[in-house]
Amino acid sequence: MAATEAAVVSSSSLETDTALVPETAGTPAATAATSPATAAAAAAARTGPDARVSKAALATKLLSLSGVFAVHKPKGPTSAELLNRLKEKLLAEAGMPSPEWTKRKKQTLKIGHGGTLDSAARGVLVVGIGRGTKMLTGMLSGSKRYIAIGELGKATDTLDSTGKVTEEKPYDKITQEDIEGILQKFTGNIMQVPPLYSALKKDGQRLSTLMKRGEVVEAKPARPVTVYSLSLQKFQPPFFTLDVECGGGFYIRSLVSDIGKELSSCANVLELTRTKQGPFTLEEHALPEDKWTIDDIAQSLEHCSSLLPAELALKKSKPEESNEQVLSCEYITLSETKGEDDVIKTY
Repeated sequence: MAATEAAVVSSSSLETDTALVPETAGTPAATAATSPATAAAAAAARTGPDARVSKAALATKLLSLSGVFAVHKPKGPTSAELLNRLKEKLLAEAGMPSPEWTKRKKQTLKIGHGGTLDSAARGVLVVGIGRGTKMLTGMLSGSKRYIAIGELGKATDTLDSTGKVTEEKPYDKITQEDIEGILQKFTGNIMQVPPLYSALKKDGQRLSTLMKRGEVVEAKPARPVTVYSLSLQKFQPPFFTLDVECGGGFYIRSLVSDIGKELSSCANVLELTRTKQGPFTLEEHALPEDKWTIDDIAQSLEHCSSLLPAELALKKSKPEESNEQVLSCEYITLSETKGEDDVIKTY
């Protein structure tokens, strides 16, 4: 849609220039005449009635989006920061907020994610939009799949490479067979102690926030989690690569740390990629940032609707009212009762 608008504007500008400036291109007269007149014509074309109608149509389409899809989260931003970036791109494409629409009927755009990824991790981030935000809780109980690269011989306070090294131990005697031999202990229904740096809360505040303030934080008690499959993909000391499929509330960082301890050494997570969450895979379903457009998301929602269980599927929504609506954004943080991979945030 945006590309089509740009082409129309360019064509319109060209026609206006030709009518106003009959001189040969490149002559002084042509150069002088094209300066203010062309700029004014181009500005009028960009903000004229056609452009406003097009933006109104995009806003209406954005308001009608409802369902669950997936985006590709890169390393660096937090999940919340990425969701804000997505929200801002969609609002900008729809021309929102627009001063001339602020007096019209308001309707809230809801967008949220179900299952946070650490800032140092990349991969599938499931997003709900419209009534799809109500489906996010159902996504948390589903399985997730990760590729994790661990580093033997170093422990950190965060249990990953972003933290401060707290301990170093030898690892030169550890073999591939040693690692493969202990993986069974971490498969099935097991008990796991979550990391101190996590989204879990104490007195309404994240443990990670308290830790960064230097406050003393006691470890949460071990809790039941499920690992459906766990295999060693590669071992090149000190690095080892794991393929993990697990249930909700599971911490890959704790797993890697516990594996290091079981091997009479220590370990931390060097790289982490979520390759799947529920039915959404990184290769097939996660939209890269250049696909974060209203049309691309609409297509993804349609494609992904067939992937969801019947009990999560949305009923056909009624057509939204026309452009007599304006977007506002609502920020709601739902209770964070699970791990860093199991937080729902709605915006």
